[in-house]
Amino acid sequence: MNNAQDYRVLYVEDELEIRTRYSLYLKRFFKDVYEADDGVKAYEIYKQKRPDILVIDINIPNLNGIELLRKIRKNDHNTKAIMLTAHSDKNSLLESMDLRLTKYLIKPVSRETLKSALDSATAELIKFNIFSKKILSLKDSYHWDNDSKELFCNNLPIALTKNEKELFHLLCLKPNSTVSYENITYELWPEDINDKYSAIKTLVKGLRKKLPEDTLENIRSTGYKLKTV
Repeated sequence: MNNAQDYRVLYVEDELEIRTRYSLYLKRFFKDVYEADDGVKAYEIYKQKRPDILVIDINIPNLNGIELLRKIRKNDHNTKAIMLTAHSDKNSLLESMDLRLTKYLIKPVSRETLKSALDSATAELIKFNIFSKKILSLKDSYHWDNDSKELFCNNLPIALTKNEKELFHLLCLKPNSTVSYENITYELWPEDINDKYSAIKTLVKGLRKKLPEDTLENIRSTGYKLKTV
């Protein structure tokens, strides 16, 4: 499991024997392994420790696995998640489809199967971390610094509002790919506001005035795409 020692895992399982056995296994690979036996405790640990990977059993008390991950996903779409369930539940699988799972595993889960899922999660993290550190080059001597969240033209900073920065950063995480309206509203306005689509349109209109022409492309009825050089 390459570079696993750089990452932290939160393992949520209410059965003590299983949790103890697999926590010991996880500690062989990862920097830190946090444990919780219910969804409420898990959410508190998540907020305090900010793990990189979540391994969650669906059938945990107080806040089930899907409810827990849905709560986390309101503001966090980058932490990797592996969901475990004791049986093939089509309804649970459908419910979890929009939660950006790395893997959905049916219990009992062998160590080899879990390791394969964790390998996928760490590979996604490595790819994301390498990409997120890059400077993105745009047209006409513009570039975006992913670390500082700053836009430059000829190495001179261009002032952006807070929401303009957040939207542009989100688009820069997936250059030349469409970022959906739903993803944008999740990230910028986790709370309910009236007419989010008009709010996005207004924000994009302001951003376009500060960018080279045709940098932001509207994908009809879907979202927006950032075009890089």
